[in-house]
Amino acid sequence: MNKISPETKPHSTKLFFWSLTAALAGFLFGFDTVVISGAEQTIQELWGLSSAMHGFAMSAALWGTVLGSLVGAWPTDRFGRKKTLLSIGLLYFVSAIWSAMANDPLSFVVARFIGGLGVGVSTVAAPLFIAEIAPADKRGKLAGMFQFNIVFGILIAFASNAALGGIGEDAWRWMLGVEAIPALIYSLLCFSLPESPRWLIGRKDDRSSGIAVLKMINPEASASEIEAKADEIVAVSHEAGSTGGFWTKRLKTPILLAFLIAFFNQLSGINAILYFSPRIFELTGLGEKAALLQSVGIGVTLVIFTFTGLWLIDKLGRRMLLYIGSFGYIASLGLCSWAFFSENFAIVPVCIFAFIAAHAVGQGTVIWVLISEIFPNRHRAQGQSLGSFTHWIFAALLTLFFPSMVGTFAPGIIFAFFCFMMVLQLIWVKCMVPETKGRSLEEIEHESS
Repeated sequence: MNKISPETKPHSTKLFFWSLTAALAGFLFGFDTVVISGAEQTIQELWGLSSAMHGFAMSAALWGTVLGSLVGAWPTDRFGRKKTLLSIGLLYFVSAIWSAMANDPLSFVVARFIGGLGVGVSTVAAPLFIAEIAPADKRGKLAGMFQFNIVFGILIAFASNAALGGIGEDAWRWMLGVEAIPALIYSLLCFSLPESPRWLIGRKDDRSSGIAVLKMINPEASASEIEAKADEIVAVSHEAGSTGGFWTKRLKTPILLAFLIAFFNQLSGINAILYFSPRIFELTGLGEKAALLQSVGIGVTLVIFTFTGLWLIDKLGRRMLLYIGSFGYIASLGLCSWAFFSENFAIVPVCIFAFIAAHAVGQGTVIWVLISEIFPNRHRAQGQSLGSFTHWIFAALLTLFFPSMVGTFAPGIIFAFFCFMMVLQLIWVKCMVPETKGRSLEEIEHESS
């Protein structure tokens, strides 16, 4: 049996801690976006909101996310990954306190919008930072921790809502305000993070600081190996694909990949189902309390199968997980559609759980990892921003219109539409998605330039 060298264990521990800290932005992301599910019906009744206004209030955070993802590349490149991650925690903290204290719909919308800004920027900065500090053979697992923390945040939000749901008429305020605690903890932990060496060397041209971080990341490497890695980062940063503009023919493949993986992620219906899961379960005849508990089951399913995806992503690869997820989507959504048409409501919860499992193993685990890998160093933040913006603009549109969709179309038709979109995703995976597992970011960049 080979013994672990004294340097290897601290190296692995540091990497895990830094990755986990950045990934906690995902925990706040998951908590913030789903905690509203336990309060949405109470808020509608409290302020007498119409379906249209209710949809706008519920989607306020997502519109903030759209803007945050659109502009997130700027602070990530201008001020660095570390400072951007720290600012995210402050946005979440302000949003949580303000949302809990809101006394009218407009104030509530503004508060939720601020939290959405944090979510949008986090989907740019956090996966990118982790990908840039992680070794190639562990990048999928470490970058995938962002998604794991998203679903863990979702689980805790569902559990928190269930626990606080019966404490009185102001329960919804506590549901939203409790997020301030993890937001503060995350912000404090961000002070311990190093800056990304690829940003320091390739973007800021600060080679000495970048080399210092590379030594922290890989202390067992020799000085010549560290210098060689720094040279490699500099070299690929000056290749044609890196030095040109973002919207160029050279980058059309990663641009299309980032757009489509985000597009299909939302056209599965995942956010609509997460946001309105209690309402969907009530359509099957479950009582309000039982529907809320079923939603907690969704959170548990997400955590279990996301963990499975993290275990598999560096073994089977990104492409295979997308295949597995696509087949799972098609089967579960198809059966769910049939169940509503045939009024076999008993199988709907099982189908929803199967759908969540398919998402967690496939798209959920892969999306932020793949987007963070496929763009050149100099354009990685812009690429991450493009993928995040695409993801959130469709998430916001679906959340905005989903209450009206449920009132206009039979549930069976809605689930059939989502199923059809997943058939298209399967075709896309077969024809276009590359495999990136086990390859350094510089290797991927060099081959695509």
